[in-house]
Amino acid sequence: MTSTRCDRSAAWSALQTAYAQKGQAFDLRQAFAQDAGRFAALSQSAPHVFADLSKNLIDDTTQQLLLELARQTGVAQHRDAMFAGERINSTEERAVMHWLLRTPPIDPAMPAQSVHRHMAETLHEVHRTLDAMLAFAEVVRADERITDIVNIGIGGSDLGPQMAVLALDAFVLPGKRFHFVSNVDGHELAGVLSKVKPESTLFLIASKTFTTIETMTNAESAKRWFLREGGTDIGRHFAALTTNVAAANDFGVKTTFGFWDWVGGRYSVWSAIGLPLAIAIGAAGFRQFLAGAHAMDEHFRSAPLERNLPVRLGLLDVWYRNFHGFTSRSIAPYHSALKRYPAYLQQLEMESNGKRVDANGEALPYDTAPVLWGEPGTNGQHAYFQMLHQGTDVVPVEFVAVKHPKHDLPGHHDLLLANALAQAQALMVGKSADAGPPQGGAAPPGGSDPHAMGERGGHVHAGGHKDFPGNRPSTFLLLDELSPASLGALIALQEHRVFVSGSVWGINSFDQWGVELGKVLARDVAARLAAGNVTGLDGSTAGLLARLRD
Repeated sequence: MTSTRCDRSAAWSALQTAYAQKGQAFDLRQAFAQDAGRFAALSQSAPHVFADLSKNLIDDTTQQLLLELARQTGVAQHRDAMFAGERINSTEERAVMHWLLRTPPIDPAMPAQSVHRHMAETLHEVHRTLDAMLAFAEVVRADERITDIVNIGIGGSDLGPQMAVLALDAFVLPGKRFHFVSNVDGHELAGVLSKVKPESTLFLIASKTFTTIETMTNAESAKRWFLREGGTDIGRHFAALTTNVAAANDFGVKTTFGFWDWVGGRYSVWSAIGLPLAIAIGAAGFRQFLAGAHAMDEHFRSAPLERNLPVRLGLLDVWYRNFHGFTSRSIAPYHSALKRYPAYLQQLEMESNGKRVDANGEALPYDTAPVLWGEPGTNGQHAYFQMLHQGTDVVPVEFVAVKHPKHDLPGHHDLLLANALAQAQALMVGKSADAGPPQGGAAPPGGSDPHAMGERGGHVHAGGHKDFPGNRPSTFLLLDELSPASLGALIALQEHRVFVSGSVWGINSFDQWGVELGKVLARDVAARLAAGNVTGLDGSTAGLLARLRD
């Protein structure tokens, strides 16, 4: 597949001109005042997700130029190549087919299904593994003797299932507790082991190769603890999510579920790596999770670019990163169950698109992935929103809210939603120190009123300290409910959005060579730390190593 790199396209030059002429001085307040239909034009529904893009620094001209950029860089052709099973992960010579993990089985009565014929046997294999994994999950769910499930993994083998289990806590089977161990820091594993008993615990070891050093260090320690504390039958209390069946058998594991080299770690929650989630919400819930993601896959595959939500979000990211020069994006989920959602997106985006060379290995003259960070609202409001409102950097914010809660505590959810709406509004409208709050004097709800700052001292110091510049962009994603299906759709939306921006930038979003160097050096340093050998080390590393051994 051939494509034009973004900075070599005519659309890129046109966007530079548009930014210089209008984009850098764009004012959201004026845009809304001049266009009563802005919300309708810049919002849309996709499977399980409603998106309001109207508070972003874009107009119709910008949108059209960005869509033209997508066309000229071959985003649609790149997308189609992925869904055709082509080896678009060029540095590793692999296909990218995590989407196949959530594709329904082929129905003989529907030969026109969107799976290429050469992938039919692979899809059958996917479903054989899925069926076996879900059957095992149901056995564990039915076993009242197993009360604790400990997932030992790292990276995508931890972030995905942990985020999803926490997000779907309202659907988790009562009587089962879920623990996640990823850090090689023994404090984490020790803390979990202090809460469980050998006879009632199932350990899941998640490592594709069964050699990941952090995971296997934790797994070996868990095994020693299990035997020391009187545990028997490792085969019953340990299972492995791996392709290295021989190594798992040597460890004592009898139950293994594998996956394929075309499944990247950060895209693996749909595979056997999702076993903790399957145990938590059951086979039916896990299939709903896959179905929600598949619905978003079909939207991404078939919706026209101008109404394709992953495309629109990915192009917006390019607009902000390369033309406005925004260096980060803040994720603000207004739902406590989504507490690990920002961390999950950090790996998804920064490991995928944190690249400095294009797919051909040529150095890039433009920036790629922004920094992602955030916390659930309303906690973030009382931590870092000060900087979002009045700091020197403009940081686009992505709000995620849920219409219907899973609790019946009166007043809480309305206040939560009011805070989300008010923060997005405040970022946009701002406030002059001499003006009252927007909307008839109604101050934004929440624990701290920015318009009352300074009054506790007996006087109000008017002036720059109380100016809110406004015109700060945000996106608002709304789910009707946080369910297995909607969570699946939301994650798939973010996967495809990252694909789009990476495709425009001309990079390979599916390798991660940057994580390798530190891992290689760590093995050498570990041996040196044990022996005290500092020969050939730089002065800093040698000095620190010596101090640690002192």
